[in-house]
Amino acid sequence: MQVRTRHTPSFGVARLMLSPGEPVQVESGAMLATSYGVAVDARAQGGFFKSLARSALGGESFFVSTYTAPQQGGWVDAAPNLPGDLHVVELDGRTGWCVTKGCWLASSASVQIETKWGGFQNMFGGEGGFLTHAAGQGTLVVSCYGALDVLTLQPGEYVTVDSGHVVAYADSAQCRLRQMNQGAVQSMKSGEGLVFDFAGPGQVLTQTRNPRGLVSWLQANGLGSRN
Repeated sequence: MQVRTRHTPSFGVARLMLSPGEPVQVESGAMLATSYGVAVDARAQGGFFKSLARSALGGESFFVSTYTAPQQGGWVDAAPNLPGDLHVVELDGRTGWCVTKGCWLASSASVQIETKWGGFQNMFGGEGGFLTHAAGQGTLVVSCYGALDVLTLQPGEYVTVDSGHVVAYADSAQCRLRQMNQGAVQSMKSGEGLVFDFAGPGQVLTQTRNPRGLVSWLQANGLGSRN
């Protein structure tokens, strides 16, 4: 599979170029268009309970759509729900990637996607405690809200990122959660909450906008549901 992106960094769309008979996994509801003759099969990937965990715990759709190109090959256009950039990761079979809620868009059929317990730091960091973990060999496409930055950390190098701005990170990077300021009152005053400290080696992908901030803004202006 080859990936061609367009309309980035504001309204990214990924065109997934498929060889004859090649399948690709796409987040349910993310398909924008396909070439003629591409077949689709939406099912609970990995069985009912794994799909339930992926939906209820990982924040992704219960179903994963698999598109398969006809004998002459084809393409699938995939677009995320929120406006922003896209990033393509080539998995080498050695290093997996953890993807935060709502950021997985598509991947090669050879890539294994499952819900992974990310630790209590992710639960209290606002990411629900569970992450989408991608492993194996193939292509992974992730999306973000806003523009995307790639932080490449060298061994012993550290960076601090707000929990709501993390898109994905390589398994080789270590992370821990801490409070940005001393005391909950100070955190509320500054508008900052919990942050992640990442240690290299490894890459960390961040987004310039926070989806939770969008929800808060909509609710404050009477535009979102408060339920």
